[in-house]
Amino acid sequence: MTPVRPETSARRTVSLYIGDLHAANEPTLIKTLLGSCIAVCLWDPQTQVGGMNHFMLPRSAAAADGEASRFGVHAMDLLIGELHKKGADRRRFSAKVFGGGHVLGVPEAEDSVPRQNIAFIRQFLRDEGFTVAAEDIGGREARHVHFETHTGRAWVKRIPSEQAGSRLARRERSTQPAAAFGDVTLF
Repeated sequence: MTPVRPETSARRTVSLYIGDLHAANEPTLIKTLLGSCIAVCLWDPQTQVGGMNHFMLPRSAAAADGEASRFGVHAMDLLIGELHKKGADRRRFSAKVFGGGHVLGVPEAEDSVPRQNIAFIRQFLRDEGFTVAAEDIGGREARHVHFETHTGRAWVKRIPSEQAGSRLARRERSTQPAAAFGDVTLF
């Protein structure tokens, strides 16, 4: 069986890179590719306003203004602010979290970037009282994430790193049906 590809009713597509974020109050598909970075999708189901960010580290004391959104604490504040401008209410936010993969071919330390990113975003969302509807974080694979701002639906395609397995393991994964985690579908 072929994995399910995302079918979207979005009229617009936006691609994010490190330090980018986008919020929309119209049907938009946001896409990004993650390794150790984190992407957070926030969605207000009542207003159907949603957005996503893509950050690389939890924080930096010396971040220049143009680089602030590369760091989790700033990226989250900026995304929340943009969602508010579009009419969303933080009291209704539902979050989906992706990334934090250890994709380098070196042993992972307790204080590695992926682990720091995961610990940061879990604590941030808990402190803000946001509901976490789904997460696909950690492991040794990169991820390609798609998020629909008007429906809150997300799709994730895991991308094996060189260390994630042989060609046979990749072939076996590609023949398995798509797995779903809550309302996040692997494609």
